[in-house]
Amino acid sequence: MNLFDREDAWELLKQHVSQPHLLRHCVSVEICMRAYAEKFGEDSEYWGTLGLLHDIDFDKHPDDHPNHADEYLSAAGYEASFIKDVESHCRAYEGERTLVQKTLLAVDEMPGFVLACALVRPDKSLNTLEVKSVTKKMKDKAFAKAVNRETLKWGAEALELPIEEHIAFIIAALRDATKKPEYQEVPLL
Repeated sequence: MNLFDREDAWELLKQHVSQPHLLRHCVSVEICMRAYAEKFGEDSEYWGTLGLLHDIDFDKHPDDHPNHADEYLSAAGYEASFIKDVESHCRAYEGERTLVQKTLLAVDEMPGFVLACALVRPDKSLNTLEVKSVTKKMKDKAFAKAVNRETLKWGAEALELPIEEHIAFIIAALRDATKKPEYQEVPLL
């Protein structure tokens, strides 16, 4: 198994995650992590795998997530540094986050929120979704109320980006991914 091969990571994820909405979430985070890796000149295979596997234990241990990621990932051969990067997306993570860790937290909830915004549009499309629509929905506490708005804002701040730029980047990354064959198994919308 090549640890950072997308197909191998995808098969590993499917061994531990069966819920379609959670698979869609992991794929959307993977897409955004890959896009940010390219933007920052980092290893897109590592960052993408990190995004894809970041919730590997959530399906089976939602109340104790990400505390079981270590057992699944170490059994598959992932090193402690990768596992630490996965565990770092927990809001209660203590310690200074690295760029990859900040990015993972910044894209953990934003893609799902953006996709929710697209789904309430008449055309249910990312192609017509505008940043101002997303920022407006962020102010609507009744919309996607499980999403922590402070985490969304903090993520952009951690990356030293205006929230509008972060949202635009996420929309573009998700829009581009809908055209790629590797993301057809779990449609984003």
